[in-house]
Amino acid sequence: MAGRLWRLCNLLMAAFFGLAAAVQVVYLVPAALTLLVSIKPSVTDNGVWRSLCDLHSAGCVVGTVALACSLFAYSQGNILHEEEGRELFGLVIITVWMGLCRSSTKSPLGGVRLIAAIVVTLFPFALWLYIYVNKEMRASWPTHCKTVI
Repeated sequence: MAGRLWRLCNLLMAAFFGLAAAVQVVYLVPAALTLLVSIKPSVTDNGVWRSLCDLHSAGCVVGTVALACSLFAYSQGNILHEEEGRELFGLVIITVWMGLCRSSTKSPLGGVRLIAAIVVTLFPFALWLYIYVNKEMRASWPTHCKTVI
């Protein structure tokens, strides 16, 4: 049961990363890595998979720190209203998800880690729904965001 749930979470996250890759290329690598995990969870034991995961996660951590510093210095309100704030959340989601995938190499996910995987899986979809439904946020969207969805 836990194995199927883990695979389903990976499939949903691969879909999320794939959709997000349409507007931000940074999501392309996690989309591919996560899709591979949904097909064959043992791929996380592969050295090439782990290296790509580690390199991409390191880049996301650097991007997260840079965006956080920028937002801290220049943000004037709710960070979800800032494009950089939404990008920051995306980088955090990538980093957390890649960490969960990486840790699944040692032992199958279960208990707290499986619950964390479910929460992380549902979070981006809930955040997208919140942002899409919020009329105030839609009014402040840049043009490229209005034409994508």
